Amino acid sequence: MQISAYTMSDTEILVGMKRSETQEQAFRALMSKYQERLYLHIRRMVTEHSDADDVLQNTLIKIYRGIANFKGNSELYTWLYRIATNESITFLKRKKRHTSTSIQNENLDMENRLKADTWFDGDAAQQKLKAAIAILPQKQQLVFNMRYYDDMSYKDISEVLGTSVGALKASYHHAAKKIEAYIKAN
Repeated sequence: MQISAYTMSDTEILVGMKRSETQEQAFRALMSKYQERLYLHIRRMVTEHSDADDVLQNTLIKIYRGIANFKGNSELYTWLYRIATNESITFLKRKKRHTSTSIQNENLDMENRLKADTWFDGDAAQQKLKAAIAILPQKQQLVFNMRYYDDMSYKDISEVLGTSVGALKASYHHAAKKIEAYIKAN
């Protein structure tokens, strides 16, 4: 299996990961294909670059250790997103336990961090959208980000989050209404 890491299909990556002589090449192919998308997904959840890097590192380690257990019942990328999502949620819960600020202060802090973040170069509209997303409940943030930014289908989001398509559509609708109200008010 002497295929360029940049042109390997998901099937070739999975086969390569099961063979010791191609495991490293296959994992490099997986990273080159999915690392940026996973980072952006994680970054939208944890917001800070250094935190996103840490969560991505943990995600890649879990993927490497667990890929032999991937059964193929879903697309590879939905399995990867599930791991990234779970790692992000775990990180946020751990961070929340160490911080005891009110929700109002947390939202204000989020806006200030977005404005000060050198890795975020968005204009005023993007900053307002990010701030609006930050005030949503965590599940609505996840659904909105995966649907809006990652352009994932409700079916794929359902596989990642283990929630029905109907519930996801409702979450997205509620998130969109809250974001619209926030943008109009600010």
